[in-house]
Amino acid sequence: MLPELKKFILSFLKNRGIGPEGVRFEQLRGDGSKRVFWRITSSVSRPCFIAMANPPNDDASKRENFAYLMIGKHLHQKGVPVPGIYTYDQKHGWFVMEDMGSTSLQDVVSSNKGYLPIYKKLLEHLLRLQISGANNFDPAWCNQTERYDRHVMIKYEANYFRDAFLRLYLGLKSEWPELEVPFNHLAETASRADSNFLLHRDFQSRNIMISDGKIGIIDWQGARLGPLGYDLASLLIDPYIDLPHHDKNAIFEQYQLLIKEHNAAWIESFKRYYPYLAIQRNLQILGAFSYLTKTMEKPYFETYIPAALRTLNDLLHEINDPELAPLRDLSIDLNHQ
Repeated sequence: MLPELKKFILSFLKNRGIGPEGVRFEQLRGDGSKRVFWRITSSVSRPCFIAMANPPNDDASKRENFAYLMIGKHLHQKGVPVPGIYTYDQKHGWFVMEDMGSTSLQDVVSSNKGYLPIYKKLLEHLLRLQISGANNFDPAWCNQTERYDRHVMIKYEANYFRDAFLRLYLGLKSEWPELEVPFNHLAETASRADSNFLLHRDFQSRNIMISDGKIGIIDWQGARLGPLGYDLASLLIDPYIDLPHHDKNAIFEQYQLLIKEHNAAWIESFKRYYPYLAIQRNLQILGAFSYLTKTMEKPYFETYIPAALRTLNDLLHEINDPELAPLRDLSIDLNHQ
């Protein structure tokens, strides 16, 4: 840890009446980003805190930090269980925030300890994020694009799958003209979904923390306006965990009930376009895991590629849309290799 960052954190602790004696800095395991996190504990005081460093060395990092700050504050004010941001230094990319614990939803599901009640509570938080979070949301806060739309679906999901997974990871041919029709049809259909909600964009088990029965949601910096179904798809096709099919159905039905209670008019669009959004998310997952494995040299993510590929195959067969036949045939071939 840089001496200047340590000084920044100790100054924050001092203002809260916590002296430097017994303060411990534990660097946390990294994931898919360049950001670095530490857990800050004191032997003489509670609670714990989380420090994050994301040096704004380029425009992308500057935008990411701005989104992290503004969207994080906004969601916290709306009652969404994201960590409170206590202090920050945008010039250096430093944040000190609330600690949401060290146990993720992935850990809970892997231990197989009655996770369905957690999902039920989580869906309520998700709907609050999507509906209340959209109220007074300023798209100028967004890090990448202001809205999850057809452009994002093609460039950052379908083409990401083609370039990072098919070309880079699998080493297959460089040109895929046969996928242009299914990619365009998929994005065109998915983009018809009602999209005036707030989208987390990476709503999966490693970004959901569980501590003393309470839920915390992290990594919100990619949030933007979008459709209801995408975040639910991220949760249900999450390759980090292997939810039984009947549990996925139960969670899906519970979410429908919550939507219906809030506004029954949203149900038709949600159900019609959910399968297409799920496939879009699946393409993004395969692209991201391939990029992280090959380019970022993080082989941990390679472990989850086979599960994501099997899920893509299942989704394409369930939807049985003839316009997607070339993509479905490709997924069959890849799963049989």
